[in-house]
Amino acid sequence: MQCPLCERRQARRRCPALGREICAVCCGSKRLSEIACPADCGYLVSAQAHPPAAIRRQHERDLGFIIAMREGLSQIQSDLFWAVLTFVAGFEGDPLLKLTDQDAAEAAGSLAATYETADRGVIYEHRPNSLVAQRLATDIQRFLAELARESGRPVPDRDAAVVLRHLEKGAREAQRILGEGPTNALDAIGRVMQAVGRARADEASGKDVPVETSGSVIVRP
Repeated sequence: MQCPLCERRQARRRCPALGREICAVCCGSKRLSEIACPADCGYLVSAQAHPPAAIRRQHERDLGFIIAMREGLSQIQSDLFWAVLTFVAGFEGDPLLKLTDQDAAEAAGSLAATYETADRGVIYEHRPNSLVAQRLATDIQRFLAELARESGRPVPDRDAAVVLRHLEKGAREAQRILGEGPTNALDAIGRVMQAVGRARADEASGKDVPVETSGSVIVRP
């Protein structure tokens, strides 16, 4: 039987999410991205317990990149940093205007400048050049305002600026650290925050979760 997803390879694995057989390549490459795998899928459980060496190396690079980006932050700033990364990982912009690392750097830098100006007692909104960066900067600012309302404590302009400068620096240095590519920083952020989400779910279900391990990219903010 031909795989219904790629329509090229032979279907040999029964997929519980799709209710039909697919090929091993599609099972591995589309898992949890294009296929909503149930938690008890045997292939998923096996892959998470024993990820291939290439995936482990990628996880280690991702985690090293994020930890380096976080370096030097205070505990309050670190908590804010993880909150901002969670928001950025889930950001949904215009489907016709794909967000790049450059856009993320511009958004973080301009918003950091706005908070730095406010910390000096001057209200002035710095705006990035690209439309998608403007959208991201506006949405992050709204997110931080909502975070302050929910917690009942204002987010200090200085702390917000420091966190955003760290994000800006990471986005600008991603190609040097992670290799060529327009979305390397955003991809790494997305993968790490997905791992954090799985760790939180495991923790809530009573499973033991390590605080930080470079091999499995589990980070507890």
